[in-house]
Amino acid sequence: MRSGGILLPIFSLPSPYGVGTLGAEARRFVDFLSAAGQRYWQILPLCPTGYGDSPYSGFSTFAGNPYFIDLDTLCAEGYLKKSEIRACAFTQDGQVHYDELYEKRYPLFRKAYARFLKNTPADFGAFCAENDWLEDYALFAALKDQNGGKAWQEWPEPLRRRRKGALEKAGQALSREVTFWKFLQYLFYRQWADLKRYANDRGVRLIGDLPIYVALDSADVWAEPGQFQLDRDLRPTEVAGVPPDAFTADGQLWGNPLYNWEKMRRGGYAWWMRRIAHQRDFCDVLRIDHFRGFEAYYAIPAGEPTARNGRWLPGPGLDFFKVMEEKVGAFPIIAEDLGFLTDGVRQLLADTGFPGMKVLEFAFSGEDSDYLPHNYTRSCVVYTGTHDNSTVLGWLQSADPGEAAFAAAYLNLTAREGFHWGLMRAAWSSVADLAVVQMQDVLGLGDEARINTPSTLGPNWRWRMDKKALTPKLAQKLRGYMELYRRL
Repeated sequence: MRSGGILLPIFSLPSPYGVGTLGAEARRFVDFLSAAGQRYWQILPLCPTGYGDSPYSGFSTFAGNPYFIDLDTLCAEGYLKKSEIRACAFTQDGQVHYDELYEKRYPLFRKAYARFLKNTPADFGAFCAENDWLEDYALFAALKDQNGGKAWQEWPEPLRRRRKGALEKAGQALSREVTFWKFLQYLFYRQWADLKRYANDRGVRLIGDLPIYVALDSADVWAEPGQFQLDRDLRPTEVAGVPPDAFTADGQLWGNPLYNWEKMRRGGYAWWMRRIAHQRDFCDVLRIDHFRGFEAYYAIPAGEPTARNGRWLPGPGLDFFKVMEEKVGAFPIIAEDLGFLTDGVRQLLADTGFPGMKVLEFAFSGEDSDYLPHNYTRSCVVYTGTHDNSTVLGWLQSADPGEAAFAAAYLNLTAREGFHWGLMRAAWSSVADLAVVQMQDVLGLGDEARINTPSTLGPNWRWRMDKKALTPKLAQKLRGYMELYRRL
C-alpha cells in the first residue's frame, strides 16, 4: 500500500527541558502526522548513549534512554514538583546539550526515585520479571557509576569477568542503585507504550531502528562476552567498520566488537532472537541497519588507526533470517542495504523479501544509478536523505555542480516550488511503496539542521525542531501531496 512517512528523532522534538521527550510534544507531532496524511513516523535508536552521544553506540540494545522520560508526566504522577523542574534552567538554543542533561536530569530522577520508593506501583515487579535483560543492565549501570563511569574493561577483575561471588556481593551492596536504574526503565517503557498506543490509535505506525552492532562498553557485551569475537583478556580481536570508498579515503572505523557468528549459529542465534523479539514488541516496523553485514562483514584488526587494512568475512546469511522467521514470526522489516553492495547482498535481499532503501541524494552521479526513480520497484522505501546525510538544501548547495544540474533537470526543480519540495515530490511520485522524508526537508532547512556526519565527533545528534514549526498550513500542504500521489 502506498504511504508516506517522516523521519524525526525523539531528541529533536521541542520541549522546555533540553531534549525531546515522550510527552505532549511527541503526541502533538503524531497529530501533525495524522493531519498531514503521513502513516509512518521513523525514529532513531532509543538506547542510552555514551561517549559521542550516538544512538548507534549505546550502553544497552534493550534499554531506553532516560533523557526521553517526560518530566511533565512525572509531575502529573506525583513523582516531581513543578518547582523542582523550574529550578533547572535548560539551555534553549535549538540544540541538545548532553553534558547539561546529565548534570540536571539525574538529580530530578533521584527526587522522583525517593518518592517511588515510598509507594512502589503494583506493576513494577511484573515489569522487572518480564524483561530478562533488565537485571544485567541495571547492575551494569550501577557498577559503571560506582567506577566513575569507566568502561567495564577497566573494572576490578572479578567484576570484569563476572565472577559469581563478586556479582552477588555487588548486587547486594548496590541493591538500591540497581533498583534506581530499573525504575528509570519502568518509566521509559510505560511512557513509550502510551505514546505508541496514541500513535497507532491515530493511524500512525512507528518505524524503529536497530543497529547491527552494539558498543563494546555496553551491558550486552559485558553480560554475554562469549557472543563476540574477544580474546582471553576480553578485548576485541577485530572490530567493525567499512572500507575506504569515494566518500572516505580511510574508510570508517566504527570500533564495535564483531559477533562470534559460528557460536551464535550453534545456539540458534538466541541472543539475536531476543533482541529482535524485543523490537517486535517495541515498534510496528523495524529498519535493520547495515543489512549487508549479514551477508559479509568487514573486520579490522583491533588497534588499527584506520579502516584501510580490514578484510571481508562471511556473515550468517539467509540461515539467520530463516531462524528469525521460525522463532520470532513474521515482522515488517526494512533492510538498510546502502553502501558497498555485491551480488551476494542483492541475492540475500531478494531471498528475504525485505524492501531495501533508495536515497535520492545518491542518485545523480551521472550514471544510470539504482537510486534514480525510473529504476525503482514497488518493494522499496525511498528517502530524500537519511540521518547520515545532508538535508536536501544542504546537499544541493554542496553537491558537485554537475550532479546538482542533473538533479535539477531530471526532477524539474524550480525555485518557485522550492528545491526541497521538488526532491520530496520525486520521492512521493515514485513507485516505491513507502516514501520517507526528513522533517528538516519538510521545513526547508539547510545543513545547520543536519543530524550526523559519519566518522566525526562534534555537533552530531543535537538538532531540535522549533516549537512553532508544526502548523495546520504545513500539514495541509503535505496532505495535498499525499492525495496527489495516492499515498493516503
